[in-house]
Amino acid sequence: MCLPNSKIECRAMRSLLRLFSQRLHLRIWLAVVSVVALLMLLVGWAWRVAAEYHLQTATPVARNILLRDTKGVLIGHGTAQRVPGPTPTFQFQLDNGQSYRLEMTTSPPPPDKTAAFWLRPPLGFVWMLGVVGLAVALGAFPVVRRLLKRLQVLQRSVQRFGEGNLSIRVPVQGDDEVADLSRQFNAAASRIEALVQSHKSLLANASHELRSPLTRIRMGLELLDTAQPAPAFRTEILHNIAELDQLVDEILLASRLDALEVDIGTVELVDLIGLAAEECARVGADLDAGTDTLEVVGVAKLLRRALRNLLENARRYSQGDITVVLRRHGDMAQVEVCDQGPGVPEALRERIFEPFFRLPGASERAGGVGLGLALVRSIALRHQGRVHCQDHLGGGACFVLRLPLQTSAP
Repeated sequence: MCLPNSKIECRAMRSLLRLFSQRLHLRIWLAVVSVVALLMLLVGWAWRVAAEYHLQTATPVARNILLRDTKGVLIGHGTAQRVPGPTPTFQFQLDNGQSYRLEMTTSPPPPDKTAAFWLRPPLGFVWMLGVVGLAVALGAFPVVRRLLKRLQVLQRSVQRFGEGNLSIRVPVQGDDEVADLSRQFNAAASRIEALVQSHKSLLANASHELRSPLTRIRMGLELLDTAQPAPAFRTEILHNIAELDQLVDEILLASRLDALEVDIGTVELVDLIGLAAEECARVGADLDAGTDTLEVVGVAKLLRRALRNLLENARRYSQGDITVVLRRHGDMAQVEVCDQGPGVPEALRERIFEPFFRLPGASERAGGVGLGLALVRSIALRHQGRVHCQDHLGGGACFVLRLPLQTSAP
């Protein structure tokens, strides 16, 4: 609790503590400086303790001595031993039985008048430690600041991303943990941005596509009220209702496939040859299944939907026969649906799998809203497979669907 006269000091102290709590680089820098200072003090203390212990526990060594007077006449001889202690002391005994004790004390040297007082002993050692600590502090701060500056950039980017700027990305520098975190953030941001854009596009295109059959239904009902009812009006209304029902069903299925946590059906062993034979008989397509047994683990109704969408797309654009070829491709089951239509330009072979995308000039054709091939790709991805489009040797397009065989998990 702060006294009234020290409110300014308390406020400054709280601000300083808040600054250190919010700045990771300051805390790391302070930790480095504290550890180095503590280490220096411990080393100095241990050094002094070791020196004192060595003086106190030194083993006495006997030495032979000769004692002479000022004229050089030998007075006596004997042995001398050093007595342990902080002051150099020697105990020696002559052959004649006399004992002597020699203590050597050192007088402090005269002070160095040329050196400053803070460099003279014992302050010189303290100031040396202070200078070393200051050098460590000044040298560690820019290093720590540089290491953690990228974290601050990442922090600001995450904040802007959370505020709604989904296009924000973090520059990746180096190969350390921070760089890996930046790459993961960029990848996650890209996926989220693509998902949000996909949902926006789905909503916008769905509202547009739903408006067309609803308008035609309303016009048919108005004609029924103002004109003599005719079977043609009823047939047109039923056709538009079926188209509307199919569109709603495809939109709901696309949303369920995008949500990975949603249950999409029972996973079981599916015979692709039998499934393809049923769908080919429904549309009158030719089937070439070979002799291999092709069984995959997946959701039967989704795999049937993917093959049916490919066949309906081929029937819509083909000007001749439709051929379905099943074969083994390594550890994958490969399904080829080939038509004799106008084909797909190479530049658009990836875009045709986007929701609501249709080839130029195809929007006026009967049937199709641009979700069939997008559902095929989503179903393939949910089964750990893939689908692509390529040229057909006899003219037209060939859609290739590959799914893992039963030895691979779906």
